Amino acid sequence: MSSCCVCDQRPPRYRCPRCRERYCSVGCYKRHQDDCKPQESKTISTASEVSPALRVSPQDSTGHSCSAHNVQDENEESDWVAQNKLSLLADSEELKSLLCNPHLRDLLLTVDQARDKGSLMKTVMQEPIFVEFADQCLQIVEPRIKKTEFLHCN
Repeated sequence: MSSCCVCDQRPPRYRCPRCRERYCSVGCYKRHQDDCKPQESKTISTASEVSPALRVSPQDSTGHSCSAHNVQDENEESDWVAQNKLSLLADSEELKSLLCNPHLRDLLLTVDQARDKGSLMKTVMQEPIFVEFADQCLQIVEPRIKKTEFLHCN
């Protein structure tokens, strides 16, 4: 198991939204912020470069989606969504309908390309169409979570 990027003593519980480094506590986070260098992100220039990430791709030898495996850090196992759940998202007519909205697509691209995804997510979650999209995704992936429970968590 990995250790905190600051103190190198305890297992990390949190991830920096700017550089994706892992740290164990608020104290380590504050020390990390002084030296934090944002992770370089690839600029997406065309919609054709984005669309492969929206499709469910074949599984690799670990059983994870190849595109998800390439995008996510291997240490983020708690953030993985099972392949069968991703398939449900890909097959959802409700999501396909929502994704016809150009404003929603622009918001998703903006979040995808942002360096500080965490703070941008707070902003886009004020957009009703984005909240509707997020709620629909959660209802598909975690059907036991009701919309009111999700809203109370934020």
